[in-house]
Amino acid sequence: MDRTEIICIGHITHDKVVTPRSVVHMAGGTAFYFSNAVSRLPLHYKLVTALAPADMASVEELRARGIDVTVLPSADTVFFENIYSENQDHRTQRVIGQADPFTAQQVQDIDAAVFHLGPLLAGDIPVEVIRSLAAKGKVSLDAQGYLRKVKGQDVLAIDWTDKIKALCYVHTLKVNESEMAVLTGQSDVRKGAKMLAAWGVKEVIITLGSMGSVIYCQKTFYTIPAYIPNIAVIDATGCGDTYMAGYLYQRVKGASIQHAGEFAAAMATLKIEGSGPFTGTQDDVLSLLSSRKQQVYR
Repeated sequence: MDRTEIICIGHITHDKVVTPRSVVHMAGGTAFYFSNAVSRLPLHYKLVTALAPADMASVEELRARGIDVTVLPSADTVFFENIYSENQDHRTQRVIGQADPFTAQQVQDIDAAVFHLGPLLAGDIPVEVIRSLAAKGKVSLDAQGYLRKVKGQDVLAIDWTDKIKALCYVHTLKVNESEMAVLTGQSDVRKGAKMLAAWGVKEVIITLGSMGSVIYCQKTFYTIPAYIPNIAVIDATGCGDTYMAGYLYQRVKGASIQHAGEFAAAMATLKIEGSGPFTGTQDDVLSLLSSRKQQVYR
């Protein structure tokens, strides 16, 4: 059997979304959105997750789509409650449940060219897990979870105390502009990227929303455009996970950083034009790349 090209490690969440007009329960988290997106592309992929037995329906949904899922035991599932007022920009987030953290022992027998880590909360993936995986393949990391601490049921914004210990093992790091600022203390994107690289990251990806993204590797900056949606944004949830699915797919297949970034950006644009996870194809992404107008960070 061919070696697995990408393995994602992260918890699938149980999300409760409360608005003045409805209460909706759905699966979520990096593991869910990344898996759905990358499964639409031709590569050998696996997901390693952990959740309570009562929430296995979300795993069966992924398996029904042909995704290879390994479920590790956990007493509970990560359970986010998001309460929105009439103003959709105002959200109250609570954590009702937390899954068991991943351990180095649990991942010692898995192997891949790339391991994509999607922690949702600060304790999800300890440094020893990152170190263990880096000995076998390239580690890709979405840092957002390390910047969230739970106190009671409230989510507090924090810095990542183990960042220096961990980032030296990370090949590809994805952060948005505000996460970069928390980690580095820098508001300037290029200064922040250089600092993260100095800590050991080989490919630093900083996403900038509608202004695209910037990738820094080997002292070179790559400016990645954002592609203008044909319609109003429908659902941005999981947009960053979709971007990373496209980027890592292209990189593991040997694409250049510029091409991988542009493919990822186009894939993310298709994602925000519909509700739920990405459901397009590689041909859809390539078609968008050849037809859409761009916006670029300066």
